[in-house]
Amino acid sequence: MKKDNKKLTRNFYKADVLEVAENLLGKIFVYKTKGKTLKAKIVEVEAYNGKIDEAAHTFNGKTERNKIMFNEGGFLYVYFTYGIHFCANIVTGKKNEGTAILLRGMEPLEGVKYFSKKRFPEKRLNEINKKDLLNGPAKICQAFNITKKQNGIDLTGNKIYLLDAPKIPNSKMIKTTRIGIKKSVDLPWRFYIKDNIYVSKK
Repeated sequence: MKKDNKKLTRNFYKADVLEVAENLLGKIFVYKTKGKTLKAKIVEVEAYNGKIDEAAHTFNGKTERNKIMFNEGGFLYVYFTYGIHFCANIVTGKKNEGTAILLRGMEPLEGVKYFSKKRFPEKRLNEINKKDLLNGPAKICQAFNITKKQNGIDLTGNKIYLLDAPKIPNSKMIKTTRIGIKKSVDLPWRFYIKDNIYVSKK
């Protein structure tokens, strides 16, 4: 196995949430399910820090819903929203810090037919709708079939994990405000790869 393709270790996730968010860009998200290996490159993320961020689920303390976010870094936090969508987050930092990173956009690498069947069961995949397979947090969970069953999975295990890849240079990274929130809207905590067609919103 090439050095760049090693599984990310716990130490990667235990760093500061903004540092991890920047470093997540370009990394490979892997999900092994029912004999299939699904892979996608992370191209867009949003950071959340409950200590200073009113938009974070952990801002008002620990609950049954958000308790996974209070683990040390390296766990998957999945929540249900608007009564119809699941969203997946990567927990970061030290235990009880309450920080995590929302997966907002991915570039499909392996398992495109699986993603297409989950996202567009009645349509034939083409170059236009291929861009829409993973370009949004709810779309990612739908395509990978991630639900509350995956909430709390250890990302250092063998079911869902991330593979290392070269760091995206600052010249290829865009930093901006987050999307779809009503609190702490001025924090520039969304990061995405410049000119990547799989980003949810430029």
